[in-house]
Amino acid sequence: MAEPDLNLLFALEALLTEASVVGAARRLGLSASAMSRTLSRLRNVTGDPLLVRAGRTMVLTPYAEAIRERTQTAVFEARGVLRPDASALSPAELERTFILRTNDGFVEAFGPALIAAAAKAAPRVRVRFAPKPEKSSAPLRAGQVDLEIGVLGDMGPEIRLQALFRDRFVGVVRKGHPLMAEAEIAAGRYAGCGHVVASRSGRITGPVDEALAELGLQRNIAAVVPSFPAALAVAQASDLVALVPASFLRHQPSDRIWVFELPVKTRGITVSQMWHPRVEADPAHRWLRQLVLDVCRPQHR
Repeated sequence: MAEPDLNLLFALEALLTEASVVGAARRLGLSASAMSRTLSRLRNVTGDPLLVRAGRTMVLTPYAEAIRERTQTAVFEARGVLRPDASALSPAELERTFILRTNDGFVEAFGPALIAAAAKAAPRVRVRFAPKPEKSSAPLRAGQVDLEIGVLGDMGPEIRLQALFRDRFVGVVRKGHPLMAEAEIAAGRYAGCGHVVASRSGRITGPVDEALAELGLQRNIAAVVPSFPAALAVAQASDLVALVPASFLRHQPSDRIWVFELPVKTRGITVSQMWHPRVEADPAHRWLRQLVLDVCRPQHR
C-alpha cells in the first residue's frame, strides 16, 4: 500500500482553519491555483468536498468540521517533532507571531510593557492583539489564537489556565465632578448619578447592581458603550460615572480623572491566561506564557 502524502495534511489544516482557498494559499506561500489543485487532491483522498461554495464565501462540510480539531492537533504534533526541545530554545533567535485575544483594557494597561519585554528578549517575535467580542474557547480550539486573557467563562474542561492577577472595579469621574465634594460617597448618592456602562454584549447589569438592589437601590444608566476605554472617555467629558477595573487605570492621566472605591462590596476579579492543551509543551508557547506572567504579576503582588 502506498504511503499517503503527508504534505496534504498541512494543506488540509490550512484549508480547514482559513475556510478559504486564497487564505490557505497565502498562509502556505502558494498560488491560489496551486492550492485549488491541492484541494482537488484532498477531495479525492478523503472522498468529501471539504469546502463548498456558500454565496461569495466557502464553508466547511460536516465531515470537515468533524476533523478540523484533529487535523490541527496532528499538524501541531508533527511540527513539534521537528522543533528543538525546550532547553534548546533561544528567544533571541525565535521568529514567530503570537496572537493574544484580549479586551482593550488589558491592551492599554499591559500591552506596552508586554511588547517591550518581548522585543528585548526576542527581537524577531511579533505580538498581535486580537479583538474579543465575546467569551469563547472556539478561537483557542481552532488554533486561531495562542492565548486568551480575561476572566474565566464557559471555556470547556480541556482549556488550561493560569491566574495572572486579582482585580477589582472602581468608580471614575472627571476632575471637578460633584461627587468629589463628598466626604464619603453613600450608596444612594452613587446610584443617583448618571452612569456609563461598558458592555460588549449590551448586558448592563452586574455585581454592583446586585449589591445596590439589596439596599433597594438602582443605578441610573444613561449610556452603554462597548469597552472600558470608551466608558472612561465618556466619563471624562461628562458628568456620568464610569465603572472600570482598577488595573485599567495604571497609565491613565491622574490630572483628568478622580477614582474612588465603590460604596458597596462586590466580588473580586481573577484575570487569567488560557490556552489549548495542544500547545502545553511547546517551548515557544511556554516562553510566551512566562513572559505574560512576569509582566502582569509584579505589579499586583
